[in-house]
Amino acid sequence: MNHMARAPESGDGGRLDIAALARARSEDRYRLHSAHLNEQMVRVLQTIGYDVAFTAGRGAYLFDRSGDRYLDLLSGFGVFALGRNHPAVRAALASVLDADLPNLVQMDVSPLAGVLAERLLKRAPFLQKVFFANSGAEAVEAAMKFARAATGRSGLVCCDHAFHGLTYGALAMNGEPLFREGFGPHLPDVVSVPFNDLPALERALRAKTVAAFFVEPIQGKGVNLPADDYLREAAALCRKYGALFVADEIQTGLGRTGKFFAFEHWSVEPDMVLVAKALSGGHVPVGAVLARKAIFDKVFNRMDRAVVHGSTFAKNDLAMAAGIATLETIDAERLVENAATRGADILARLSALVPQYELLKNVRGRGLMIGVEYGAPKSMKLKAAWSLLETVNAGLFCQMITIPLFKDHKILTQVAGHASHTIKLLPSLALTQEDCDWIVRAFTATTAEAHKVPGAVWSLGKTLADHALKARASA
Repeated sequence: MNHMARAPESGDGGRLDIAALARARSEDRYRLHSAHLNEQMVRVLQTIGYDVAFTAGRGAYLFDRSGDRYLDLLSGFGVFALGRNHPAVRAALASVLDADLPNLVQMDVSPLAGVLAERLLKRAPFLQKVFFANSGAEAVEAAMKFARAATGRSGLVCCDHAFHGLTYGALAMNGEPLFREGFGPHLPDVVSVPFNDLPALERALRAKTVAAFFVEPIQGKGVNLPADDYLREAAALCRKYGALFVADEIQTGLGRTGKFFAFEHWSVEPDMVLVAKALSGGHVPVGAVLARKAIFDKVFNRMDRAVVHGSTFAKNDLAMAAGIATLETIDAERLVENAATRGADILARLSALVPQYELLKNVRGRGLMIGVEYGAPKSMKLKAAWSLLETVNAGLFCQMITIPLFKDHKILTQVAGHASHTIKLLPSLALTQEDCDWIVRAFTATTAEAHKVPGAVWSLGKTLADHALKARASA
């Protein structure tokens, strides 16, 4: 079989038709990934029944090979804030491709990079400089280096349960042991303190050896919110002890929480702000470090150090165009305001379910970053079933919610971290009222089903527990 699908012959000798190639090999996707990529990921999808082979994405929705429509509450972990395949971003990228621009001239500077930097800094006027990278993890790595160069110190502080990336430097600040296991010793001088614990942070800063404190304004793992005074007081402690305050807005930024930046909820001005994910428009990876000029002046302090840190593809014209189009679309479609309105509606309606269902413990978040937390029940029958499941695998209960949400209600979501009892909602910021109703209806029905013992949900739980025990025995 000829797998190089091409359009009919033309004067230029035939044009490679990537869309036709994707269609032709669609049914091979799981075999190809098992053979050549991550076999374990394929096994996970097939075990939990997520191997439906998505074939299209439009806005907040995904479509599988049967034509069924799903509401995507993962949005690529926040990448698709505008929704999938937004026409404004596609048009911007097409205009770049049609323009024959002199992309990535390494002995020149890009006008599009200058424009995107200018527009980002308007959102945080207390910052003056931007460094572009290819991803959120690269932005974290750059900020780690910049903090050390700017302060002359080596120490870094992060929070327990943080997620700042999986590259080697960022991994040292990752609060999940599962991600660090097996990858050897990590960078020295990284201290982790509990989130929302100001005395612990002050103890870590007091020796004046810390270059920077890195914090997610709202923690992605668990959707943990800061106390009202936490970020402001943390920034004040950093100033007191000469450390930089770095806000990791890679997931929370660009309107996700109902403000353009999440730190705006608490009136704090970080020394560096990290963005990525949604800035891509869902098409071309891009990350950025927004920083005070004084920091840049220490890093790039002489002409011979103009290239002391960089990334080959970081300022490519397609990425810059995607970022510019994304910012324009956020404003034109009032997506920050929509996130605040729709998020408040979902939070209020799901929170109203908490008194009705003993397994449902809490609903929290800001804007369209929402955590739905389940926990141990008190009634005897439910308590026994819960304990049996959690003994096999901590956090397994939430899979009994996410799988029916997917199979029965066509909603794609995921737990908010390894062994977590919180399901995270991270949808497109263009969510409609109909979508909000869909979410509330699905969570209500699935949570109600989970309170029936015996029942379909707990039968699923037994199946998942059996798989977990077999996997453990195999390991």
